[in-house]
Amino acid sequence: MLKYRIMRYVLAIDQGTTSSRCVIYNQRLEIVGQGQEAFPQHFPKADWVEHDLGEIWASVLSATLSALASVPQRDFDPSKIVAIGITNQRETFGIWDRKSHDPMGRAIVWQCRRSSDICKKLAKTVAGRKLTTLTGLVLDPYFSGTKLKWWLAHDATIARRAKAGELAFGTMDTFLIWKLTGGASHVTDVTNASRTLLMDLKSRQWSTHALKTLGVPMALLPSILDSNAPFGVTKGLSFLPDGIPICGVLGDQQAALFGQACFRPGDGKVTYGTGAFLLLNTGSDIKRTKNGVSTVAWSINGKPVYALEASVFIAGAAVQWLRDGLKLISRSADIEPLARSVSDSDGVFFVPALSGLGSPHWAPHARGLLGGLTRRTQQGHVARATLEGIAASVGDSFDGLARDAGTKIRSLRVDGGAAANDLLLEEQANYLQVKIERPRDLESTARGAASMAALGSGLISNLDNLRQSNPVAKTVAPSISRKQSHTRKEIWKRRVRALIGGAY
Repeated sequence: MLKYRIMRYVLAIDQGTTSSRCVIYNQRLEIVGQGQEAFPQHFPKADWVEHDLGEIWASVLSATLSALASVPQRDFDPSKIVAIGITNQRETFGIWDRKSHDPMGRAIVWQCRRSSDICKKLAKTVAGRKLTTLTGLVLDPYFSGTKLKWWLAHDATIARRAKAGELAFGTMDTFLIWKLTGGASHVTDVTNASRTLLMDLKSRQWSTHALKTLGVPMALLPSILDSNAPFGVTKGLSFLPDGIPICGVLGDQQAALFGQACFRPGDGKVTYGTGAFLLLNTGSDIKRTKNGVSTVAWSINGKPVYALEASVFIAGAAVQWLRDGLKLISRSADIEPLARSVSDSDGVFFVPALSGLGSPHWAPHARGLLGGLTRRTQQGHVARATLEGIAASVGDSFDGLARDAGTKIRSLRVDGGAAANDLLLEEQANYLQVKIERPRDLESTARGAASMAALGSGLISNLDNLRQSNPVAKTVAPSISRKQSHTRKEIWKRRVRALIGGAY
């Protein structure tokens, strides 16, 4: 790393699905301050999920102020921040007025299923099937493009103004860059663009076929940049000086892969957040898979790295449901001692399809299934079945994804809040039959954004400097045989097939 007489800092904004975090790192990538602020979720109809852009920006402001105030160094002040990194919930997007900067409505969240019928119709067409080849994605409401098509089709004024270039579309990275730069920059990075169903995976530019098929005008879209590009500088903010460069942007799962230093083909990680996301680095090669999707891991100085990804829509959200819906626990952390109060799940099982099923099934209409209940069932059995269900959901795509990546995965890194749960990691290791490695810093998304910004600003010179910054703190090996694991997998697959087919 570069040597400075005066300590320099990187500010990472981690804009998530339920809260926004701000983490301040010193030039050794050590955390020196952080703040976090939750924001409301809006559910106007069944299967619809929305966020208010004003509430998101307010949460980012609050989290940043808290982080700045928490730095203990006496000589610290915001003028010593030399770079800003951004990571974000990826497929969530909004539309706003370029002149007034006013949102045109609430942002549509990645969990929202309102475009399910559009996806079904597109899947029956040649043009729709070509979309999957070009973008590496599947026709599922998860991705932004079909919901943007829905919005433009249901609001003639928005469609007209979008075509005229009066409006701006953006995933949350684009929105935050717009706000931080006072509207000077309407840009996105290649990882976020790769999740919209609008970008050609090979050229890493907006696809004219995708825009035509989904009815999206080019004038609405931001420019696509490398992950370490100069995205703009701060301007007109009350809480940060003008001129701080934004030079590291990654979608949250790609940021976690980067923050975990998974730089080699075959390196992989699982992030447990609201959902769970498994990414495997495939290097400069675009690999195709039926078990997940192909995506851009990052692009540095024009050189892309690709990945295969499996997306589980419900992971930590299942624990939140036990807490807020069923009231079985008062804090999310309480699930592990409750689950350990019993020796096993006693036949209770839970398929956590509370927002449909993601990889490898892509069944948006599937619903959660809790079964195997008897008069002997206790709260601990339900808690343990929930952790087993999360591990099985992640494992559902793992074998196929590893096979499609063309490499044997001997270990897997984990991060995110639920990665602190030792029982979950034990279940995951047993299901996958690989070693699970938990790093010292579980918040790899913010670390990845900060690392990319440090690279983009020249604060660090190469990737080797990043490998030592977040060492493995715990390794969990499988405690059951491959035969036992195989039996578990077969039982799980039968239950999922029955759930999708409505035969449960």
